Amino acid sequence: MKKTKLIGLFILFIASLSNDAQSQQLTKISDLVYIQNAEPIDLIGYGLVTGLERTGDRVTSGQSANFTVQSISNMLENFGINVDPSGLRTRNVAAVMVTARLDPYSATGSRLDVTISSLGDASSLQGGVLLLTPLMEPNSKTIFASAQGPILVGGVSANNEAGGSYRVNQSLTGTIPNGAVVSKSKELNISLDESLRLVLRNPNYTNARSMVEVVNDRFDQELATIVHAGLVEVNWPDSLVDDGMMNIFTSILLEESVEVQNDARVVINERTGTIVAGGNVIIDEVMISHGNLRISTTQIPVVSQPGPLSAGETVTLNIPQTQVSEDVAESIILPSETTVGQLSATLNTLNLTPRDIISIFQSLDRAGVLRGELIVL
Repeated sequence: MKKTKLIGLFILFIASLSNDAQSQQLTKISDLVYIQNAEPIDLIGYGLVTGLERTGDRVTSGQSANFTVQSISNMLENFGINVDPSGLRTRNVAAVMVTARLDPYSATGSRLDVTISSLGDASSLQGGVLLLTPLMEPNSKTIFASAQGPILVGGVSANNEAGGSYRVNQSLTGTIPNGAVVSKSKELNISLDESLRLVLRNPNYTNARSMVEVVNDRFDQELATIVHAGLVEVNWPDSLVDDGMMNIFTSILLEESVEVQNDARVVINERTGTIVAGGNVIIDEVMISHGNLRISTTQIPVVSQPGPLSAGETVTLNIPQTQVSEDVAESIILPSETTVGQLSATLNTLNLTPRDIISIFQSLDRAGVLRGELIVL
């Protein structure tokens, strides 16, 4: 596979129809905000995964995940089985952390997706089943849901008797779609005595102003005002008299579309070598020069013979030898107002790796020619 094709797999440029740095599009208000006091709740729990094929937490004297053994012992006691933790030697169980996000409008009995991640030194969660695990809100310690079920793992991990191993993707995290059942819903306190407060997911004064203008035009009243870049306050119309009408008004308001300004951003994930750049990112005039420095070290075997009648032994020695080579630097000059699409096409001609492109974006940001925010994950 050519490097240019490899770059295409790792780097994604989202190009817009316009080259303006302030690109705009119509978006529903519901996609831009959430109602204050009605934000999602992050849940967490501690549980056990069973059914693993000797890939669970190791439990040996003086090391490893002894808390897994204690958890197994405590669980068995709930079934009337008393077990001495020091006598347990199981590899088909792993201690895990379970996380989920509870939507404020999730009623009792609705289901949530859950994520499971290994807590001990298990080698894989493939084929495991999560035992019933309570999920609570960390601050209040209130249990809102419980999770259970077989785990879907996106990776494969295997070992052979010769000591070799095979691994594809991550096998220490997994998911259970609809794996949690909500046992308690969050109470929403929205009344006519308090205004409706809309919190912007990405604070922006321009977007907040657009929302205010659209809401006021839609209802032909000065109902909405800007509190700050991340909060818009909407007063209830005088015609509303009960909670049912409040819900209808909120639904109509959230369905309105506004012209949104997208911030120019470049997001880099150094762990995977992925770059995502918005089409409204602009690069000023700049020169980019790139060259590769290669350093290779080899071991040259040399045989040392003992002297005559010395009763010595022939010894083979390895002498290290280092070679340094550097490619001729390739230079490009980017004109002013260069878009990410044009930059992508230009960089592909240099046969760069994704890591090289990441370094170039970081250098563009430090040089002050990147019109946008650089975010490194």
